[in-house]
Amino acid sequence: MPDQTPDRPLYILLCSGEHEKVQMAAMMASVAAVSNRAVEVFVSMNAIFAFRKDAAADQRYRGGDFSKILKDKKAPDALTLFEQGKELGDLKVWACSMALDVLHWEMENLAPGIFNEPLGLTKFLSDAEQGQFVTL
Repeated sequence: MPDQTPDRPLYILLCSGEHEKVQMAAMMASVAAVSNRAVEVFVSMNAIFAFRKDAAADQRYRGGDFSKILKDKKAPDALTLFEQGKELGDLKVWACSMALDVLHWEMENLAPGIFNEPLGLTKFLSDAEQGQFVTL
């Protein structure tokens, strides 16, 4: 089993738009980042829609029963958790360049203050070889 010490960066490939998975990615990323662990998150496919700049927090997500519970209990919004992780730790969030291309989106279409810049999947996967990799 590979070494899973905090010295190894955490790489999260987020491609699902389900609220529960976006929330879990945000929780994992922010907790790891504030625990002095480098984290990189790659946002692609349906997940990119949760980061659209003009989407209201209560309409940003779709999901199952737990999504409703998160909303009812007013759990911290995933985007807020990503912002906190970036402010308090070593967290980088990349927008999939292919997803932006097929949607005809620019970085300005995404929520401000979260993304570093667009990145290709090949580069992300190459970088992720040095760390622990999670897909949501």
